[in-house]
Amino acid sequence: MLPQFSPHSRQSPIPNPQSLALPIYLDNHATTPVDPRVVEAMLPYFTEVFGNAGSTTHPFGHAAKKTVEDSRERIAAGIRAAVREIVFTSGATESNNLAIRGVAGQFGSKGRHIISVATEHPSVLEPLEKLERRGFEITLLPVIPAGDERAGCIDARQVAESIRSDTILVSIMLANNEIGAIQPLAEIGRLCKDRGVLLHSDATQAVGKIAVDVEELQVDLMSFSAHKIYGPKGVGALYVRKSGPRVKLESQIDGGGQESGTRSGTLNVPGIVGFAKALELCSIDLPGEQFRLQTMRNRLFAGITAELSGVSLNGPAIALHKVGWVERSEGPPISGGAAGGSSLRS
Repeated sequence: MLPQFSPHSRQSPIPNPQSLALPIYLDNHATTPVDPRVVEAMLPYFTEVFGNAGSTTHPFGHAAKKTVEDSRERIAAGIRAAVREIVFTSGATESNNLAIRGVAGQFGSKGRHIISVATEHPSVLEPLEKLERRGFEITLLPVIPAGDERAGCIDARQVAESIRSDTILVSIMLANNEIGAIQPLAEIGRLCKDRGVLLHSDATQAVGKIAVDVEELQVDLMSFSAHKIYGPKGVGALYVRKSGPRVKLESQIDGGGQESGTRSGTLNVPGIVGFAKALELCSIDLPGEQFRLQTMRNRLFAGITAELSGVSLNGPAIALHKVGWVERSEGPPISGGAAGGSSLRS
């Protein structure tokens, strides 16, 4: 039996004595437990408001559709987007694929060059590999190496020097899930805007953890997910800019016409409700939670380096970790499980 705890409790979880052999969970970048307040918000949409949001010839479908649109509005507000710019998906992996393949399909006749970064998530790198086999040219930018206080980051000048007349897309994650590097996305966004190139960002590890404003970042496409922020698995979103410029994507899933034809498939109404609630809670808690988690992270790192020799920090200097709970260290083996990729939230 796993330890029972509230993800928003400020007390450490107290495990059942039978579970004392379990390791401490430090993998919140893989997934998080669903906040009880999120579960409570979702429950009526499994058994009471159970209609299909795409079947609106009766009140059951109308109620489901209204719920989806209300949730879309709340999620849009969380990233400072327009309501119609939110496209629901099954998660950030699908959102990344839709963004990259959708741009390649829609704009491939204008150019076949795409720029990304070597440290991106596989859901970005693998679609790019497939596009490369189809004749697209992919430029993967290297990050600043270990030893520099900005290790893991790129410089906007690298992007500027790599853009060509046939470049159709730049895809750069906002916050790295392993080493906590925050990329200078706003600067890159302004650069892409000036050069007429679309910018996509995988912001899965940033939304709900730091303030994210799509207009400030100047992104045209942005992926994010619910289960990284104490929401349910199986639901995510893709922000798709509708003006300045209006971005059109080639759909990757057809056959229902949902999401204005961009992404067909029956909408996960309970999941969407949970997504909106989770992001809303994160936005409310953000200032205090960032400070609390940064304090915990600093204490952990200080304790590790005080007790163990040969430990080094992968990624940017601790002071530059704006995603407060990201930490990855390397050192001698420690029994009881891996210590890398730590993610703390009590």
